[in-house]
Amino acid sequence: MAFKTDIEIAREAKKHPIQAIGERLGIPTEALVPYGHDKAKIGQDFITGLAGRPDGKLILVTAINPTPAGEGKTTTTVGLGDGLNRIGRRAAICIREASLGPNFGMKGGAAGGGYAQVVPMEEMNLHFTGDFHAITSAHNLLSAMIDNHIYWGNALGIDERRVVWRRVMDMNDRALRDIVVSLGGVSNGFPRQTGFDITVASEVMAILCLSENLADLERRLGDMIVAYRRDKSPVYCRDIKADGAMTVLLRDAMQPNLVQTLENNPAFVHGGPFANIAHGCNSVIATKTALKLADFVVTEAGFGADLGAEKFMNIKCRKAGLAPDAVVIVATVRAMKMNGGVAKSDLGAENVAAVQAGCANLGRHIENVKSFGVPVVVGINHFAGDTEAEIAAVKAYVAAQGSEAILCKHWAEGSAGIEDLARRVAELAEGGSADFRTLYPDEMGLMAKIETIATRIYRAGSVTADAGVRAQLKAWEEAGYGHLPVCMAKTQYSFSTDPNLRGAPEGHVIPVREVRLSAGAGFVVAICGEIMTMPGLPKVPASETIRLNDAGLIEGLF
Repeated sequence: MAFKTDIEIAREAKKHPIQAIGERLGIPTEALVPYGHDKAKIGQDFITGLAGRPDGKLILVTAINPTPAGEGKTTTTVGLGDGLNRIGRRAAICIREASLGPNFGMKGGAAGGGYAQVVPMEEMNLHFTGDFHAITSAHNLLSAMIDNHIYWGNALGIDERRVVWRRVMDMNDRALRDIVVSLGGVSNGFPRQTGFDITVASEVMAILCLSENLADLERRLGDMIVAYRRDKSPVYCRDIKADGAMTVLLRDAMQPNLVQTLENNPAFVHGGPFANIAHGCNSVIATKTALKLADFVVTEAGFGADLGAEKFMNIKCRKAGLAPDAVVIVATVRAMKMNGGVAKSDLGAENVAAVQAGCANLGRHIENVKSFGVPVVVGINHFAGDTEAEIAAVKAYVAAQGSEAILCKHWAEGSAGIEDLARRVAELAEGGSADFRTLYPDEMGLMAKIETIATRIYRAGSVTADAGVRAQLKAWEEAGYGHLPVCMAKTQYSFSTDPNLRGAPEGHVIPVREVRLSAGAGFVVAICGEIMTMPGLPKVPASETIRLNDAGLIEGLF
């Protein structure tokens, strides 16, 4: 049986005018800034006026460690939002914007899939409302102003060897990881070594996603440390006098974007830090706005629960005062087989034993998420080749873990295929059993926080870090940053730092090779193993098959 592609399904969508979508949440037309007919930004004045309203229920969708077999976390997030609306609950969806890097690299798109998508799919996967371009421009304005300050006499006494602010672009380009700038003589400045990160790893991205409003945004931008003097004292963004101009560039980007699902339910799409190299959540302002307007808000965190959910709990919820009422962990039978040792080419054959073996990865995530004090349900994202025996094996395993696994067919059937999960999620969220707690207290030392995540979430036996890393963490503690949470930059494919080590490994070593202070965002980044903050393209990138056809329509996005 031939299935329609995601982009074919998206093109057939019968979209409502964005004003009609706003009306469903009580957003007046004058509070919307339209970007065409099917997307709009929500005005800050309207958002500010929501402050006194009660919050709806917050549902987090997370997943097992990603595999080439596919899991469908965003698809399930969208499907669950549609499903909750279908059973009579007023629900909104909050997801991240897509980065051009992975879209033209491996993923090819990030708007859900099948009949559980957010539209306009093509625009979302490309330039959308320009938020990422604004973040890139604001970030690189600061880069230019730092080098300009040094060129015109360096009144702040910046040590050119200790400029820690790199440049960014929203594309995968390994050639830019380590570069030398200002070559060509005196008129071009002072040569120094630097590099590029991808925009979604920028501290500016993290700040936009964690800021409550424009004033908070500007304050956080000013707090960013961009360099050090020879006496190792910090130089802040506000010292360069860039925070005001950066805020101007980010003014519109700070406003959440409103779009719709294929079933014309409201969706907030805003911000997009990666979860393997950043904190992996959509913006606080979008989530909080949605909670004031809807009875249920379904959001997601990037990659598996060991990264995205952990950072959602320990960073986003801690800083924004949020608490999830229920968590959905997405898994697939195919992914269980891969975790059980089956090659991708052999996934079509029934293999109950491999499913059972691979469920160890799912079990680890269930246990981890429960440790935050929130009720957990598993959504089995159905694929056409899944057999009854394999599905039964997953359900039996999850039941033995004290949770429930529910089969979901939203990819093929839309909201009609996910009603059972929607009812169970509503029951859990309204049941009041959630007793949310973070994994570690603010007052715990930075290295201890890293070790806590590594041992309790990753099940590592130990953490290694050289004397320079440990000394840097100690110096930050002495400078008043010891209360910050930590953001682990680690491969998404495994609980370990070895992307090929699937399942539920224990006793491995987590090597911390570098730490970075994001003083404006309010966390410390620990870079583990071989993870890169500027990804490279795969051997055959998705961009090779993305094109305009003879009718002028985009092909290759999926």
